[in-house]
Amino acid sequence: MRVGVLTGGGDCPGLNAVIRAVVRKGVQEYGYDFIGFRDGWRGPLENDTVPLDIRAVRGILPRGGTILGSSRTNPLKSEDGIRRVKETLVKEEVDALIAIGGEDTLGVAARLSGDYGIRCVGVPKTIDNDLSATDYTFGFDTAVNIATEAIDRLHTTAESHMRVLVVEVMGRHAGWIALHSGLAGGANVILIPEQRFDVDQICAWVESRFKIRYAPIVVVAEGAMPKDGDAVLKDDTLDSFGHVRLSGVGEWLAKQIEKRTGKEARTTVLGHVQRGGTPSAFDRWLATRFGLHAIDAVRDEDFGKMVALRGTDIVRVPLAEATARLKTVDPSLYAEAEVFFG
Repeated sequence: MRVGVLTGGGDCPGLNAVIRAVVRKGVQEYGYDFIGFRDGWRGPLENDTVPLDIRAVRGILPRGGTILGSSRTNPLKSEDGIRRVKETLVKEEVDALIAIGGEDTLGVAARLSGDYGIRCVGVPKTIDNDLSATDYTFGFDTAVNIATEAIDRLHTTAESHMRVLVVEVMGRHAGWIALHSGLAGGANVILIPEQRFDVDQICAWVESRFKIRYAPIVVVAEGAMPKDGDAVLKDDTLDSFGHVRLSGVGEWLAKQIEKRTGKEARTTVLGHVQRGGTPSAFDRWLATRFGLHAIDAVRDEDFGKMVALRGTDIVRVPLAEATARLKTVDPSLYAEAEVFFG
């Protein structure tokens, strides 16, 4: 059997660990051949490939990013995209395809598998942790650790100058990074996309901290929105999956706080720092297990499935189910964090 592998969407720590596990077990235990497709779905769309063997995956476990490259290419929106993908798979003699990605990449895999008969297995990846069929996605733990360390460092400089520091983290539709890092980092306010925020209430919390000589830290997810406004956009262009580019809510909020309270406010946007660098031990462990179980699904010809973490077990769930809805922060979890606001 010849198996294709691709990594799509935003990169994150742990992708290389999946590739390594898939190839190592597939070659050593099942005698499979592997081919990598470059830059997500662009690879099969344009027949851009790279050989994958045990030598190619040596030493990549601790590396961030992906040796295959990634992109937000959507073959469903490309002219003759389905036909071109199928032709590539036939030409390269690919019997099965392992797609490693988030909701968009796996959404394409679900369509190709369900509607066009392409034999796909999915592996969930996203720092946002917003896929509902799995307890955790790899990349999330690393992103939270990076954000938490940044918040820890910002506490000291905020206290030295007695100013408000607003920390903008990633999270388009789900506030998991903001919630986890904000709670772990001792933030005084945490703002997430699932709960619209009241600027006046935030200013009241900020002023209450200054009364006890404590400089406040506000953590805000990039997709968070005020009660009387919309998401703050970097620009209004759309990618091939219909997403706008978010960024700027932190700067907007800092200006509002400064204007309404008279206190100096600064913004730190963590951005792609959260995606980069060495994966945490947990993400290496989870990504490796996902890879091992993904190649087992190929062996079992259990296609149209995604591997998922449930408790400590790796299970298989239908790709269609895995991409049907996003996993967002439950109000009860947010209520736990609200105890520490102000």
